[in-house]
Amino acid sequence: MNEWDLIWRLGLALVLSAAIGLDRELRQKSAGLRTYTLVGLGSALFMLISKYGFFDVAGPGVSLDPSRVAAQIVSGIGFIGAGLIFVRRDAVRGLTTAAGVWLVAAVGAAAGASMTVVAIAGTVAYFVTVHVLAPLSQRLPSSPYAPSAVCVIYEDGRGILRKVLATCTSRDFKVADVSVRRGESQAAGREVAVSLEVHGRGALTALAADLNEIDGVHAVHAGDVNEIFE
Repeated sequence: MNEWDLIWRLGLALVLSAAIGLDRELRQKSAGLRTYTLVGLGSALFMLISKYGFFDVAGPGVSLDPSRVAAQIVSGIGFIGAGLIFVRRDAVRGLTTAAGVWLVAAVGAAAGASMTVVAIAGTVAYFVTVHVLAPLSQRLPSSPYAPSAVCVIYEDGRGILRKVLATCTSRDFKVADVSVRRGESQAAGREVAVSLEVHGRGALTALAADLNEIDGVHAVHAGDVNEIFE
């Protein structure tokens, strides 16, 4: 096959990968336009090499398996995906970005394999997933197993922590974890910040309002205590 006949496949991979990358760029994700475009373009190029790059060595006694290079694309892209995933204070970030890179590699491979309709369908499926399913998932009722973080800053030595825990229980929240920290900038160490990991179907805003009404509580924040003191 004439090599110029393969250029349009690279162009298709470039356009489709760039479309997904542009969407991620606009969303200010860790991997954006350039990363997604290069991954899709590289996958398409590897697929073309796998299909047409070894015809000159074909002959009696030579066995070629074009699927082997394609299989290495799947495993090799895992290194890039792993680099996009990070864990911070027990919170995993970057899974969607890594999955997007994995998908764009498949789109590029499909374009390189001349599966035009499949490559376009994969791109359309991405936009449906991100722009339709994501907002839909936010409208689903909250799960009682989903954790929420509340930070309460209060005056030390007055038994306020017991009142805070009792208020959480009265609002049908279960406290799964308690982390106490004294801020270095607090005068004479009189203020204490406690981070609570709570589970429940109750309204977090109502809980925060009740906690703020406790005598001796100085502030209530939705978030982790470590983020507040950074």
